Amino acid sequence: MHFTEEHDAFRTVVRDFVEREINPYCDQWEADGFFDAHELFPKLAALGAFGLEYDPAYGGQGADATFTLVLGEELGRADCAGVPLAIAVQVGMATPALYRYGTEDLKQRYLVPAMHGEQVASIAVSEPDAGSDVAGIRTRAVRDGDDWVITGRKMWITNGTQADWLCLLARTSDEGGYAGMSMIVVPTDSPGFSVGRKIDKMGNRSSDTAELVLDSVRVPVANTIGEIGQGFQQQMAQFQDERLIGAFMSVASARRALDRTKEYLQQRDAFGKPLLANQYLQYRLAELYAEVDLLQTYCRVAAFRAAEGEAVTREATVAKLKCGRLQREVADTCVQFHGGMGYAEEMWPSRYYRDARLTSIGGGADEVMLRVLSMMEGMGRK
Repeated sequence: MHFTEEHDAFRTVVRDFVEREINPYCDQWEADGFFDAHELFPKLAALGAFGLEYDPAYGGQGADATFTLVLGEELGRADCAGVPLAIAVQVGMATPALYRYGTEDLKQRYLVPAMHGEQVASIAVSEPDAGSDVAGIRTRAVRDGDDWVITGRKMWITNGTQADWLCLLARTSDEGGYAGMSMIVVPTDSPGFSVGRKIDKMGNRSSDTAELVLDSVRVPVANTIGEIGQGFQQQMAQFQDERLIGAFMSVASARRALDRTKEYLQQRDAFGKPLLANQYLQYRLAELYAEVDLLQTYCRVAAFRAAEGEAVTREATVAKLKCGRLQREVADTCVQFHGGMGYAEEMWPSRYYRDARLTSIGGGADEVMLRVLSMMEGMGRK
């Protein structure tokens, strides 16, 4: 496992982009509760950041998961988590299923513009009464000739207020539970589609998160991604991409938070010497650095295994679980070690603390990850 000169060059380009095109504007975007993805995404697409693992015929780069790893690690260095989250949706949450299972026509009409940053994509799975329990979704797509007529509500949808199209999971038969679901591309300019409300969140404020309403939205059956009735299985595969890039970003953000806290403790004097002279603070940071090292290595191994074509569902699940928990621990320590300034909105630790909390919820809560691991160990459902 090693990074090449190509990896290093790409890392430099993305790091420069984050420092130049994201970090200077984070404060304003956070205050506004919004950033303009239609303005930012074309700039990111020019770097080749979208579709790193996709065929160049669809605007991709023909690379592999190790480059997605580099992208995630550098996005994790941003001064806010909301914008990287929105980018990650375009990279690894809303488009993988379309790339893997979509028809040539769907790829040309929706995937290619997304890869060029011309269209913003969103993944629409969760609902007001069904988040982690994907089997509980109620949104229905009823076939009427060559069209689906879709009715329902979707909740917690990142990029929801500005998405051009959704990768939507809906029930397309009367089969219950995990059966009878399909993935459908839904253009948001379709009659009957509306944004019910923008959700005011504890953190990730620069990311627009919305509740979406579908009132007899009519789209062609040809907009179905993959096989009718295989939507749940396809979404489970797509969750792997989501959880991996989420882990890549969160562990990198934890390392940067520790670095920034260490610098603060070196500069802040108390009782006649720098705070970092306190051995307890040194040891606590060292302990957390060790945990970050372990998880970052684990994530990198997962990426390199994925690049070799290995199934990494277990690795994605473990990484998602452990990175979310470690990020929360790091965030709490950073606030504590900054004292009153860590609690003040004018300093970065309070934002990091609020943003970090989502990692253990979005894309499958900790409890869902534990359930998946339990079943892998033969302790769950037969």
